[in-house]
Amino acid sequence: MIINIVFHTLNKSFSQGVSDGAGAVVIASEDALKEHKLTPLARIVAYHASGCDPSIMGIGPVPAITAALKKAGLSLKDMDLVEVNEAFAPQYLAVAKALGLDPAKSNVNGGAIALGHPLGASGTRIIAHLVHELR
Repeated sequence: MIINIVFHTLNKSFSQGVSDGAGAVVIASEDALKEHKLTPLARIVAYHASGCDPSIMGIGPVPAITAALKKAGLSLKDMDLVEVNEAFAPQYLAVAKALGLDPAKSNVNGGAIALGHPLGASGTRIIAHLVHELR
């Protein structure tokens, strides 16, 4: 992967706003779903956690997404929608460029810049929005 580093001043207009929020996601086994007669909204097919060199902070979603798709035997072309947590506009743009994301299928309701970035709840917000958008 080749990343062109661009030096530019980041300011508030490139960053997510201060926000507050809470959320919950219930993750259950197949047995628990049957036992409690629950219908799932989504299914976890694969996941991957990864890190990257701090000098290229923000590009971490690229290896994580790539590895999770590989584990699932899927590609981005198989995805109807994609959500990427964005810390800053340039960070999202770098991830989108590196992965070749289709803008019409990525962060369709806006990301953290538009909706806020409640620390500790951002992942839940992203998953909840994506699951409901896919329904």
